[in-house]
Amino acid sequence: MTYQNVSTIEAVEAANVGAVLDSAHLGDIRGAFGTIAQHDTAPRTTWWARLRTLLAILGPGLIVMVGDNDAGAFGTYTQAGQNYGTSLLWTMLLLIPVLYVNQEMVLRLGAVTGVGHARLIFERFGKFWGAFSVIDLFLLNALTIVTEFIGIVFVLDHFGISRILGVCIAGALTMAAVSTGSFQRFERFAILLCLGSLLLVPVLVSIHPPVGQIARDFFVPDWPRQGRLSDVMLLVIAIVGTTVAPWQLFFQQSYIIDKRITPRFMKYEKADLWIGIVFVVIGAVAMIAFCSQLYAGRPEAGNFTDAGGVIAGLDKYAGHTAATLFAIALFDAAIIGAAAVSLSTAYAIGDVFRIRHSLHRSVVDAKGFYLVYTLLIAAAGALVVCSSNAFLGYLTNAVQALAGVLLPSATVFLLLLCNDKAVLGPWSNGRKLNLFTGAVVWVLVMLSVILTMATVFPDLSGAAILEILGGGTILGIAGYALTRLVPISRKPQTAPGAPAAVPQQAGKADWRMPALDKLPAPTLSLPNRVWMGVLRGYLALAVMLILYKIVVAAMAG
Repeated sequence: MTYQNVSTIEAVEAANVGAVLDSAHLGDIRGAFGTIAQHDTAPRTTWWARLRTLLAILGPGLIVMVGDNDAGAFGTYTQAGQNYGTSLLWTMLLLIPVLYVNQEMVLRLGAVTGVGHARLIFERFGKFWGAFSVIDLFLLNALTIVTEFIGIVFVLDHFGISRILGVCIAGALTMAAVSTGSFQRFERFAILLCLGSLLLVPVLVSIHPPVGQIARDFFVPDWPRQGRLSDVMLLVIAIVGTTVAPWQLFFQQSYIIDKRITPRFMKYEKADLWIGIVFVVIGAVAMIAFCSQLYAGRPEAGNFTDAGGVIAGLDKYAGHTAATLFAIALFDAAIIGAAAVSLSTAYAIGDVFRIRHSLHRSVVDAKGFYLVYTLLIAAAGALVVCSSNAFLGYLTNAVQALAGVLLPSATVFLLLLCNDKAVLGPWSNGRKLNLFTGAVVWVLVMLSVILTMATVFPDLSGAAILEILGGGTILGIAGYALTRLVPISRKPQTAPGAPAAVPQQAGKADWRMPALDKLPAPTLSLPNRVWMGVLRGYLALAVMLILYKIVVAAMAG
């Protein structure tokens, strides 16, 4: 594959920026709330200078986190509150370090490499995994965007707007926000939507849930007294899946590159990520808590239907204002979710095929990039307009199941890339971070197995789930012990005929990954090759089983 024109190659090489694939990714940082010149290397010594820098950097972490509190998340969190009260709030506390560690690794990859997640997988793990990652992302994201429009339909029903008109307006708004040819304008629009997520706070306040109970259930793990163990476990898995989604990895890495953030501003981007996590937790806690209080002692308790039912419940028990605020917040979440998920796909396609892919470019200048984005939005909107509610329910189940199955593979590649010295150099993972992330990956694998089994066998018992967790834990510990016994060379190895890596630049803040064709060929240890082979077989089997189950259910319906 080649670049679209020679000037792009010359510009990149002349700037000596390593592997950056689109010349639009070079230049000043133009954030929603400020600009940082490309060659601004002055130290930030005053609080005012640091604040201005943070405001200019603010965006990637906030948008990716709030974007994940999308229409699907609204359904998951409100279901937890309506069916089990505040007893599952502690899951959000446990997910905070997982959210941070996953996305912190992604932001390092973006700032240091200048290459998107899908392209790195393609280059470092071969065509099979590269093609798998792109096809997987495309299909899963397309289904996820459909769920965003399903959320929009609930809002339209509340306001009495026809489905066709409302979906067309929402689709046009989502396309227009991205297609201005200005990164700065898009980011301002996206951050405005992020602030819109705070509409959930006045809904929470208006219902007056007990603060002491919320605090206790957030910090002290408990288990719901009501409901089957298998149902509760599947909801916990859904909370994990809706809070840590595969598209987040692809989106944030590419968005950081498009915003032109470099390792010099790493600490500010980490602060941006923490701000995003705070937004996620506020939204999740608010929905779980006000649904718990809203339905306590009422017939609807334990009988969750969907987010549309929550709007109706708010209107019935808390008043029209609370229902309207929640509906607007749901619409807001669906729009930012659809935009972020579609962008993650368009970025990945552009990165892999090396076509122009930047929000700094106009529609005319990056036709392929905007075409992918537009087609995803248009196809999802059309499917929602033309489909029955039953079929849309099957699609929602498909998204939840497939996201849970595919998440471990995305996290595995993330971990391997962050240990690739040729890719991250001095920014590579340390031993403690690897141990924590490896444990997280294995927990995600076990949850993925449970979700797959429950999708294929709906009557899966709580005892079977506990057996999977227990056996998986023993297997994980044994596997880790085995890998520690296998000697692994710490010296970088280069395949015969492969180009040698360029010398590292002096100073960690200035280190960038060399061009992809200058990297030494990657070498995987025996344990890594074994685990990736097992992962490949599991993914193939699980995806086929879930798709078969969904097709059978759809035909029966």
